[in-house]
Amino acid sequence: MPVVREFTLPDLGEGLTGAEVVRWMVEVGEVIAVDQAVVEVETAKAVVEVPCPYGGVVTARFGEVGQEVPVGAPLVTVAVAAGHVSEDGPAPEAERPLVGYGVAETRRAGRRRVAPGGGSAPVAPALPVAPVAVAPAAAAPAVVAVISPLVRRIAREHGLDLAQVPGTGPDGLITRRDVERAIERPVEAAPAEVPRGTAEDELIPLRGLRRTVAEKLTRSHREIPSATCWVDADATELMALRGQMNQAPGPKVSVLALLARICLVGLERFPELNSSVEGDAVRRHRAVQLGFAAQGRRGLVVPVVRDAQLLGTERLSVELGRLTEAARAGSLSPAELTGGTFTLNNYGVFGVDGSTPLLNHPEAAMLGVGRITPKPWVHEGQLAVRQVTQLSFTFDHRVCDGGTAGGFLRFVADCVERPGVLLRGL
Repeated sequence: MPVVREFTLPDLGEGLTGAEVVRWMVEVGEVIAVDQAVVEVETAKAVVEVPCPYGGVVTARFGEVGQEVPVGAPLVTVAVAAGHVSEDGPAPEAERPLVGYGVAETRRAGRRRVAPGGGSAPVAPALPVAPVAVAPAAAAPAVVAVISPLVRRIAREHGLDLAQVPGTGPDGLITRRDVERAIERPVEAAPAEVPRGTAEDELIPLRGLRRTVAEKLTRSHREIPSATCWVDADATELMALRGQMNQAPGPKVSVLALLARICLVGLERFPELNSSVEGDAVRRHRAVQLGFAAQGRRGLVVPVVRDAQLLGTERLSVELGRLTEAARAGSLSPAELTGGTFTLNNYGVFGVDGSTPLLNHPEAAMLGVGRITPKPWVHEGQLAVRQVTQLSFTFDHRVCDGGTAGGFLRFVADCVERPGVLLRGL
C-alpha cells in the first residue's frame, strides 16, 4: 500500500510568511517525479515555481488560484510507494515511476496519470489537514493534453479554455500553434444585449507583489521627507558617444548603462547619497547596490545590480540587460529584487519628460531620466535642434541639504552633456 505524504509550502526566504497561488502545474491523479514543480506562487517579491520533494501520485491539492497560502500550510498530498519512503523523507529510488499502480504514460518524462480502469489498487485518501486548506473536488478535473507551461500561459492570457482546443500533436497533445489558431479563429456569437442602468464597480484586492509595492510606497511617503530638483540636459554628445562605442566588437552599450556609470562616478563624489536612515543615524553604504525600474509581467519592479561600482560600462550593460529580460519573463528571484541602495529610474521609455517619484524605501536618493527627444537648444551661441532630456533627482532631506543634491544632479548633467570628461571612469 502507498504511503501518503503531505507537502507544505516551504519558507521561501527573505522573511516571507505566505504566497498566493498563481497556477497549478499538476492535476489530482497525476504521477510526479521527485523535485518536480507542482505550483507557481507569487510571493511579496517574485513569482516562483515550487518543487515537491516526493515522487508519486498526487492525491489532493490545497488552495485555489488567487488564494493566499501561509508558510507551513499544505500544498499537495502525494501517495508514495511504501518501499520508496522512509521516516526522513523519500529515498533516491522514489524518482522512479510507481510501477504496479496502473499509470498511463504521457509524452513528458516524470508526469503520468492514473489510467482509468487499470485495475490498480486504490490510492489512499488524503489525510485531514488544517482548516486553511481547500478540499479537492469530489471528482478529479478532466485532463487537458498540454505539457508546455508556455502554451498554458498563452491560453490563460487570452481567456481560452484549453478543454475546447483540439490537439494536433502526438496522442492529441495541444501545441502552441493549436492555441494560436484557436485565438485567431473568429467567434460567432449573438449580439450581446446592452446592459441598462449603472454598472457595478469592480473591487480588486491588493495581493502579492502589488500589495507589497503599496505598503512600501505608503511607508516611503509617510516616513521620508523627500524633495525633488530637476534640470534639462543636452544629451547629443552622449548619444554620439554611445554610437561610437557600439561600432566596436563586443556587447552593445545601452543608454541606461551609460547613465548608470555616470551615477556611480557621481556617488563616489557625493557618497552621502548612497545611504539610508536607521533610527537616529545614517548608514552610509560602502558598496552601491544599484536598483533600476523595469516593467515586469505583473507591474513595475526594481531589480538590483550587485556591487555595481566594480563594473565597467560593458559589464553594466550586460547585467542590466539580463535583469531586464528576467523582469519581463517574471523570473526574478527575491534576492534580485531586494537590498538596493540607490535607484535609477528611466521613465523616458514611457514617452514622458519628467516625474517626482517616491523613493524606494529605505534608500535616500533616486535619479529619474525623461525621454531623449529633439528640441530647440542654444548650442555654442546658436539656436540648434539637439537631443534633450530632463533629469530629476529626488532625495531624502535628512541625509543631505539642497547643495549636495544640486551638486550631484549638476555633475550628472555635465557628464551627459560632455561625456568625454568621464572616459577614464567609463
